[in-house]
Amino acid sequence: PNDQKPKKRNYFIFDLARLTAAIPFLVWLRPKCVYESAAAKRGLRKGPALLIANHTTLADPMYLMTAVWYRRHHFVCIKEIFEKNRLSRWIFTQFRCIPIDRENFSMASLRAITDELKAGRLVSMFPEGHINEEKPGGVAPFKSGMVLLALKSSAPIVPVFIKKPKHLYNRLVVNIGEPIDIRSLVGEKPALSAIDEAAKKLHEKEELLIKL
Repeated sequence: PNDQKPKKRNYFIFDLARLTAAIPFLVWLRPKCVYESAAAKRGLRKGPALLIANHTTLADPMYLMTAVWYRRHHFVCIKEIFEKNRLSRWIFTQFRCIPIDRENFSMASLRAITDELKAGRLVSMFPEGHINEEKPGGVAPFKSGMVLLALKSSAPIVPVFIKKPKHLYNRLVVNIGEPIDIRSLVGEKPALSAIDEAAKKLHEKEELLIKL
């Protein structure tokens, strides 16, 4: 058996950039987190979590990192952006982003994401699958891949709704819901229909967060 410990992750550049940007972004955006409950407030403090959020602008990752500044985010991003050129590949690698192919979600991508969650890290993703320009102020239907990720990793799903600031001087408001144990929705060995139904329920939960 292999008793070697996994190699320690190097976050030097990630943390340097994050801490350097923290003060100006915190001052500029003045983030306000609105929690559904005390459980929601505890849900992102530590341990593994799959954060899912609405997606209305390219600035959403910055908004999440500013609002939940006390955790390292491992963002799921589309392969086309990740591999656009050498510079983008280097930047996204340093920021510990995980590339996926939207048209052909592979086992390697599934393993990469679940490994991060099993290691107790925070993975953040936008399950609408694209920037939502069709439903201003709302949430487009969710893809069901997040349900599989939560099942494989046993990590809770934490739904988050980003209220896009209308102007540069507006305060950033992020509504955070309670952690959801996906097995409470689908059981241990769910059918495909149950997974799709769970994605719909998570979408409904996301829309409820708008009203917090």
